Formats: sequence, structure tokens, C-alpha cells
Amino acid sequence: MQRLRSWSSDVVHLDLSPLPPPPSSSTSSNNTPMSTISGGGFSIDEDESSEIRIRRLISENPVIIFSRSSCCMCHVMKKLLATIGVHPTVIELDDHEIASLPAPPGHDTLSSRNPAPAVFIGGTCVGGLESLVALHLSGHLVPKLVEVGALWV
Repeated sequence: MQRLRSWSSDVVHLDLSPLPPPPSSSTSSNNTPMSTISGGGFSIDEDESSEIRIRRLISENPVIIFSRSSCCMCHVMKKLLATIGVHPTVIELDDHEIASLPAPPGHDTLSSRNPAPAVFIGGTCVGGLESLVALHLSGHLVPKLVEVGALWV
């Protein structure tokens, strides 16, 4: 079963829902069950919950966008960051997975607004498109990207 599907050169559809238990014949050379799936630069531990997987992906990528399929706001976010010289990791989530996104600072939950797309820079939730554009217009986006190592000037 393939869990990572590339839609384009810069978007990965990552199904974070738990997998059914592997067949008993799926063991490694030392007879321990294999519980990790790798592909496209990502590895997924099947025993992780969606929340833990999302938090791990956030911590492993300097700039990451979580989006829904065919999200026009995500496209604008990617174009803005590409214009600056940053190519973020983009993860497309299903509706049930979006609820696992951590809330940005100052929000109790993401349910009070549209949670996707959500951009994380250096492990911190910036928010959606409006927040990203506001950060850029205020002159704070480029220094933040340099600080996390996503951009070299």
C-alpha cells in the first residue's frame, strides 16, 4: 500500500490515517515487525497518531504548508515564497486530518477559522495566507526565513 503520492514536483499527498495491521509475513531480517514507511524524503511510523506525525513533520521542515487538495490560497503561498527564493514542503491533508494541526498563537483552536492552508516556519505556526502576506509586508518574513535556514542572503 502506497502512503505517499507525489502530485507534482513540490506537493506530496500524505495520508496520515492509521494503516491496518501489516500481514504477519511483513517482518524485517531480525523478525521484528516493519512499522515504518519511507518515500519522497518522508518516513512514517505506522504507530504514530496523526497529531504526532504532523508535529514531527513541522519540526523536520524549516517551511511547511499544510493544505487541502486544489487550494488556491496554498498556490499563492507557494508563489510568494518561491518569489523570495524559498520552496516549502507542501502536505495535502484530508478533512479529518486538518483537525490535527496545532493552533497558531492567540487561537484556542483551528476550528474557529478555516485551518488550511496553514504555514509553519521554524516549527512555529504563522497562520494562513493573510498572516503570511502581513509578515512579508511588515518586512519580517525574510529575516524569519533566514533565521530558520530556509533562505540564504
